[in-house]
Amino acid sequence: MTAIVSRRTVLALGAAAAAEVLLSSTAAAAEPKHRVVVWSEGSAPKNVYPHDINGSVAEGLKPLAEKGWEIVTASINDADQGVSAESLAKTDVLMWWGHKFHGNVKKEHVDAIVDRVKNGGMGFIAMHSAHFSKPLKALLGTNCGWKGGYVEDGSKLELIVKDKKHPINEGISDCTIAHTERYTEPFEIPEPESVVLDGVYIRPDGTKERSRQGFAWTIGKGKVFYFQPGHETYPIFFDANVRKILCNAVEWAGKKS
Repeated sequence: MTAIVSRRTVLALGAAAAAEVLLSSTAAAAEPKHRVVVWSEGSAPKNVYPHDINGSVAEGLKPLAEKGWEIVTASINDADQGVSAESLAKTDVLMWWGHKFHGNVKKEHVDAIVDRVKNGGMGFIAMHSAHFSKPLKALLGTNCGWKGGYVEDGSKLELIVKDKKHPINEGISDCTIAHTERYTEPFEIPEPESVVLDGVYIRPDGTKERSRQGFAWTIGKGKVFYFQPGHETYPIFFDANVRKILCNAVEWAGKKS
């Protein structure tokens, strides 16, 4: 027997179906397409970074939310040190700032991060003193030390766009950071694919020192960026130019090779 359905019923069913499709589309549009996790260790001074480094960096990434990015903060004090297997599995880019507690990061988490970068295509962005972080050293396979030393003397930094065609420098011009810690060359790293940013320190006595500031590599399936500025006693991660650079870096690192 063939069922007979009225025109009114057909129209009602059509309207309901259309509404369901519209709701599904809206939900899909609201669902984040990408995920960035900003990790730090909770050691920055509260008078400079009330919500630690990860809070300031995450705040600076807010323009990415409009492009479908979910922005998450994590800390060494969280469960699984903020980098559980579940979290890493759904993370497109992991940003890392550490200073005092590099040695406390467990090997199992370092191995998982390296695997996600090399085999899963997750991007990794290390900032400032995270040059000595276990994940960056494992990814680059070198000591990652600045052999010329480290001096916190409040030098001014002239940040120079070196690789003008690199996506991290999109919309970026040469700029100045009022005060920073000096990291002195040479830097113990493998040859980068790109020196994205160069720099010149102007010391308090007026003398100058060149030091590279931004480096990019492809490691396995993932992209890695190291950004040298970001000492915790200066409000560098509130700087508009720095925030734009980091937004660009997240988008670049989040694109699978």
